[in-house]
Amino acid sequence: MNPQEIDARLARTLEDRRLSRSERQDLGEFAASLTSDADRRVVLRRAFEVARSALTNPDDRSIVGWLEDVVRTVREGGEAAVPSGLAEAHFSPGEECPRAIARLMDRASRSVDVCVFTITNDRLADALIAAHRRGIAVRIVTDDAKAEDLGSDVPRFEGAGIPLRVDRSPFHMHHKFAIFDGSKLLTGSYNWTRGASRDNNEENLVVVDDPRLVAPFASTFERLWENLA
Repeated sequence: MNPQEIDARLARTLEDRRLSRSERQDLGEFAASLTSDADRRVVLRRAFEVARSALTNPDDRSIVGWLEDVVRTVREGGEAAVPSGLAEAHFSPGEECPRAIARLMDRASRSVDVCVFTITNDRLADALIAAHRRGIAVRIVTDDAKAEDLGSDVPRFEGAGIPLRVDRSPFHMHHKFAIFDGSKLLTGSYNWTRGASRDNNEENLVVVDDPRLVAPFASTFERLWENLA
């Protein structure tokens, strides 16, 4: 079955924004007919693409619930777990972490959603702006207090026309993660700052494409994006 046929099958189940019992059974039988984990991973990735194309309205959070049902059903129709094809770990001090972030942004083909406490690393800011200018759908969520820090790249993002939202509370938006093309997750302790790579802080980044991790982070980003509108 080619990607277009897979998309059409998935899109039909998304029309009413829920996976009915009969649709769940049909999808489970389809998943059970797949002969390899690679085939099941293809279906899961297509499900993310179908969901992303439907998210024209960020308030439509029911799509995320549909996606979680699809992922769970496809897994249960095949083997108990779908192994991830991408699993990387990067560490600081040094240039390993910013190189990994910049590489993911350079390779993004559709979207980059960034949810990071503070961004002052001009190299990473340049990569985000470059992605935006080549037509990638870039969105940024960051902390309001850190957005006003000396050296913050938030004014550059606003000047470039990148959609950006900040929290409005006495507490910090302390997340540090990003999602690329709806299918790759980057997260860890590493702040997107100049000092994080130059200082001697021991930091880490993890990059994975496992839908079991990508989906909840994507849901969290959409929730924050909606709440901070």
